[in-house]
Amino acid sequence: MSFSPNRPDAWLLLTEYTKSESLLKHAMAVEAAVRGYARRFGEDQEGWGVVALLHDFDYERWPTLDDHPFRGSEILRERGYPEWVIRAILSHADYSGVPRDGLLEKTLFACDELAGFITAAALIRPSKSILDLELRSVLKRMKDKAFARGVKREDLTAGAALLGLPLDEHIGYVIGFMREAADALGLRGSL
Repeated sequence: MSFSPNRPDAWLLLTEYTKSESLLKHAMAVEAAVRGYARRFGEDQEGWGVVALLHDFDYERWPTLDDHPFRGSEILRERGYPEWVIRAILSHADYSGVPRDGLLEKTLFACDELAGFITAAALIRPSKSILDLELRSVLKRMKDKAFARGVKREDLTAGAALLGLPLDEHIGYVIGFMREAADALGLRGSL
């Protein structure tokens, strides 16, 4: 019997290991962005969404470089997740040694840090909404080294390059994909 990744099972696994609301919303933001690209590229939205949803599921319990995402990969393997899911999740960490060869792997990396950065940019707006967040505002925030200082700007740029997109176009797409999930992400704000 073959196992096909699906969102309900992935959500149960995510919430078994992740209790932090901010980490759950991050997982959903990355999921929204990766699903959006899957749709755009004509790929499997469900499968890609599961990868994105689970990419950090082990992080809250095992946040060190020695453990994340390796512990999660072991758990996924034990639960019968296919190798392509595990490989994609491993590839999002630069230090894992797993190269980003496939489009899914490149997309996950490109969306991971950017989704967090866009969330932060939306939450500092007076509206606290992604619905009125503009591309130029995100680009301006990227130049401010004090803003979301944990996000490496070179990762944002490298992610767009992996997808063969100009940075501004990539940011615009991810804002749009995340707007579709604004309510679930808590980013409707006062709009």
